Amino acid sequence: MKKQAVTPIPSQAVERYASTAQAGLTRAQAAARAAQHLDNRAQSARTKSISCIVRDNVCTLFNLINLVLAVAILAVGSYKNAMFIGVVLCNMAIGIIQEVRAKRTVDKLSLMSAVKAHVVREGACMDIAREDVVLDDVLALKSGGEVAADALVLEGACDVNESFVTGEADAVHKKAGDTLLAGSFVVSGTCRARVEHVGNDTYIAGISRDAKRLRMATSEIMGTLKKIIKIISIVIIPVGAILLWNQLTMSHNSIQDAVVQTAAALIGMIPEGLMLLTSTVLAVSVVRLSKHKVLVQELYCIENLARVDTLCLDKTGTLTEGVMEVSEVLPLAGQSQSACMRALAALACACSDKNATMQAIAQRVGQQSDWSCQLEVPFSSDTKWSGAVFAGRGSYVLGAPEFVLGDMPDALRALVNQCGKTSRVVLLARSDAPIAQGTLPQDMEPLALVLIQDRIRPQAKDTLAYFAQQDVDIKVISGDNVATVSGVAARAGIKHWERAVDASTLTGEEALAEAAERYCVFGRVTPPQKKALVAALQKKGHTVAMTGDGVNDVPALKEADCSVVMASGSDAARNIAQLVLMDSNFDAMPRVVAEGRRSVNNIQRSASLFLVKTIYATVLALLFVFVRMPYPFEPIQMTLVNVVTIGIPSFVLALEPNRARIQGSFLGKVILRAVPGALTIVCNITAMLILTGALDIAIDQYSTMCLALTGFTGLLVVLKNCLPPTPVRMTLFGAMCAAFALGMFILYDLFSLAALTPMLWALLIGMMAVSALLFVFFTWLFVRRMR
Repeated sequence: MKKQAVTPIPSQAVERYASTAQAGLTRAQAAARAAQHLDNRAQSARTKSISCIVRDNVCTLFNLINLVLAVAILAVGSYKNAMFIGVVLCNMAIGIIQEVRAKRTVDKLSLMSAVKAHVVREGACMDIAREDVVLDDVLALKSGGEVAADALVLEGACDVNESFVTGEADAVHKKAGDTLLAGSFVVSGTCRARVEHVGNDTYIAGISRDAKRLRMATSEIMGTLKKIIKIISIVIIPVGAILLWNQLTMSHNSIQDAVVQTAAALIGMIPEGLMLLTSTVLAVSVVRLSKHKVLVQELYCIENLARVDTLCLDKTGTLTEGVMEVSEVLPLAGQSQSACMRALAALACACSDKNATMQAIAQRVGQQSDWSCQLEVPFSSDTKWSGAVFAGRGSYVLGAPEFVLGDMPDALRALVNQCGKTSRVVLLARSDAPIAQGTLPQDMEPLALVLIQDRIRPQAKDTLAYFAQQDVDIKVISGDNVATVSGVAARAGIKHWERAVDASTLTGEEALAEAAERYCVFGRVTPPQKKALVAALQKKGHTVAMTGDGVNDVPALKEADCSVVMASGSDAARNIAQLVLMDSNFDAMPRVVAEGRRSVNNIQRSASLFLVKTIYATVLALLFVFVRMPYPFEPIQMTLVNVVTIGIPSFVLALEPNRARIQGSFLGKVILRAVPGALTIVCNITAMLILTGALDIAIDQYSTMCLALTGFTGLLVVLKNCLPPTPVRMTLFGAMCAAFALGMFILYDLFSLAALTPMLWALLIGMMAVSALLFVFFTWLFVRRMR
């Protein structure tokens, strides 16, 4: 039974539960919400259903034409000539199997990004899948936790990182009555919040949905194949009708002969395996990349990334791990390094609220101390400091220098400003007086500056160096302070990191477009500006990839030619991304580029084999509209030629390693590769038409010689595509030659071939030699244009 699509009830149209911070929902209430489909599940499928995959592979124009031709051939009783339909069925089966395999890989990897949510139900805290959170659930949030759905704070207070939405790394303080957005993280504090919006009603889901609706992916390969199919679709029906009439009006042709010969001409015009080849190669790439924890959500994005010449990077989560680390502790005048480190360790040990700053300090100095803590003051976004009072040692405070000291000495202010260009600066200070009611003593003595930086991903430098070697320009775009972003770019090894600009100073489209080419680092960039920067680069002729992880990156990700997101990023970013790095590891990018190059270059090479047949078959079909001679081939003969010169070689060559840079137009290169072989075959058949009339060659012998010449030339095309030679390529070529010889000399009855006289053999061998020379000449003439 077909599953019905479910439309959830809008949250504003249901009766709300008055869930409290302590009790939460009952199990019955949660079950009722789930039954109303008011849970946190997205309502759109990530991948196509199996039925859609089968339909898309079966219900095509070319399959319909093949079916009509097969029925026509069976109707006139030429059963063996209908064997070509077996190849069509195999093509469909391979396409379906590969796409289903890729779908299952994508679905399996998608589950890896599942996140648990902490909720209160019937007075007890429990962990559930984020998708199972329902409207009016109470979330129990603490430092490091992710907000699973839009919620209203009921009790407690916390500082939240909303960089996914705003692009700003600074935490935002939230208290009772404030709203928490899905996808944000709790930096410090604890709270309980009631869920107000779930699933597609959340803020980030709305952005993701709009982004999906507004932009469709582009692909040069896909566009080229559609053009080829469109042209063939327009030509094939009128040419077929005229050719059939021409063949029927020949006195020595029967109805069966006319139908079979016309079917052979039309079958030759159809590049039925070309779309299959493309989708199969890209589907194999999806499976290969999955082994490196790369989730491909859109097949043709592999091609787009391989063509990229400009890579736009978000700072947080892409270049950096989103984890802070202490880069240096600078003791101030008169202070010792060891004393400062002991004080920091005591604070790390005493602090119960492990925010990002304190975690970085604890990682550096440890959390073991024999100091006795009498009072702890947790960090607050209002005061910008945290501290503790230790027995016999006084008060120690850690926080923003201007908040801890107020007016700083000029020398200290200059040092803070200098260090602040590349790091976040925190001041360690002390006083003999206690901290009273959350107020600092007036005589705070500065002890040391603690420099904290975003931790650069270990593989980032190597990855960026790879892109630099490939002549890919790097642009760092972030909502953070430009000095901070520039410092991260410098530490990551990005060239021209000093070419930085504060985007808040760029007013107007012209200024932004000029800056897009001129600068490499952009700070204080708003989400609309990120999108505008990507668009400006595209207008300059660049192919742009964008990496990010937050809601604020969504507009730019959508605009880019290829969008890449870390799995640790927001749902909105993941849902619209074409590529998701499942282990949030930036070093997978070179593998994706290499896989894209392998796919595009091999598709380009193998597609030329298909177009050889399409070009010569179309020209011959048009030629025989005007020539009063039987079309030289039958479908069964075309099957032999297609299998040994196109079908098997194209799939073997398409799966080979290939890391050459992609250059030039896909269509131009494919046509230039295909034309030499196609022209040679057209010349061969034209010569045979003349010789058949002059020498009075029998029709069955004429057909046999045409097949031999076509197969020979097709094998020359295969040989050209097997250069430079490798063991695999030479084995492939030898096997195809043997298969063609088997069909010609052993299975000649199956393929309706006639015996040739010694004179005709001599003529055939001479024509093969001429064909080889023609092929070499045409190859030189056309392939040199590709350079």
